[in-house]
Amino acid sequence: MVLLATAGTAHAEKIKFEYWYGLTGDLGAVVAETCNRFNASQDLYEAVCVGQDGYDKAVQNTIAAFRAGKHPTLLQSFDAGTADLMLSGEFYPVTQLMADTGVAVDWADYFPGIANYYSSTSGEFFSMPWNSSTPVYYFNKDHFAKAGITEAPITWEGMEEAFKALKASGQACGLAYAPSSWIDLEQFSMAHNVPVASNNNGYDGLDTELLFNTTLHVRYMEDVQRWLGEGYAMLRTQAAGKTARDSFVEGECSVFFSSIADHNTIHKLTPAFGWDVQIIPTYEGVERKNTVVGGASLWVLSGKTDDEYLAAANYLAFLATKEEQQFLLENSGYIPVTKSTYDALLAEGFYAKEPFINRDIAMKSLTWSEPTPLTRGIRLGGMIQIRAEWQAEVEAALAGQKTMQEALDTAVARGNDQLKRFAQTYAGKSFP
Repeated sequence: MVLLATAGTAHAEKIKFEYWYGLTGDLGAVVAETCNRFNASQDLYEAVCVGQDGYDKAVQNTIAAFRAGKHPTLLQSFDAGTADLMLSGEFYPVTQLMADTGVAVDWADYFPGIANYYSSTSGEFFSMPWNSSTPVYYFNKDHFAKAGITEAPITWEGMEEAFKALKASGQACGLAYAPSSWIDLEQFSMAHNVPVASNNNGYDGLDTELLFNTTLHVRYMEDVQRWLGEGYAMLRTQAAGKTARDSFVEGECSVFFSSIADHNTIHKLTPAFGWDVQIIPTYEGVERKNTVVGGASLWVLSGKTDDEYLAAANYLAFLATKEEQQFLLENSGYIPVTKSTYDALLAEGFYAKEPFINRDIAMKSLTWSEPTPLTRGIRLGGMIQIRAEWQAEVEAALAGQKTMQEALDTAVARGNDQLKRFAQTYAGKSFP
């Protein structure tokens, strides 16, 4: 049994708890360093942090580990796993954890647009927001200047005109495009206030059906397909040997869409030209709404000892401090999750100096409007599989195997099968 370390037992063994995280590469290294910082900050607890080589694997490996009774105390799960974890019952709500352990976190300080995604309708936090992001587009300022583009467009019509100007200026690739359900479907739908699914995107019941094959999303994906066909964009995927980010940082393409979390990495990779970020566009005539939080939150899992829970609670409180939020922001592109930290950073001029200039465009996107029933987020069981179906079908359409409408119809049909299975698994239950 692990001994409870106290101030009077300086040589007692530290209370250890295991934390599995999904981030990889530069961002994974930042997660590992937060663990080192916590372990060095005190002598009572030790976070044993284990990378899982991706968010999908972090969730899948945890499910498998549960069956063997070898799951971690803490899990970093991305937004797509939220609904499944909520109804699994195999977690310890973080507000309850903190109340039970007496470890303080000011939950009212969290931005509503971030808190809502991980909370019950009554405001109880099930998991703790941590590495939070939203999408933006990155653009080559030198290419834009050469093409006579004086302002980065915030409408799709304006973006298409920019693509035309770039091509006319001799730029071979305007947009480095890689299909992304998170950006192209989910965040696009939020910004345009159109549904991804019925029941207010699943919040209001499990008898939910996908609707994205009937909304403005279809027009957008057909536009993307047309831009590729007309030479304004190039398809860039890892399977094709070059990512969209690679094409951008090499100066091959002028624009690419990604998470604001990429901001720090882009700074490291692009010394040769000027660049900046802008909010994702909306179509003209649409009243823009807020985008929603991406990234991940931290879930405390069931079946652990009181000592492990106390250690985990102290780690979460450590991450919630302004100092540790700022460490994360400085070494990534993530955004503050609490209002007090954001206000303090603004007052200190954090976003007025390199390499952080304009990074808070993500905060403007997230807080553009008060969340509507359609822009709170998404509560869909099997979202990981739904994303995979969308991805496969869109890629098939872009390969010329079917029309975009046919592809989205198929993705919806297959995604609805996932939702039906989820509803059957949790029959009689509802999201709290």
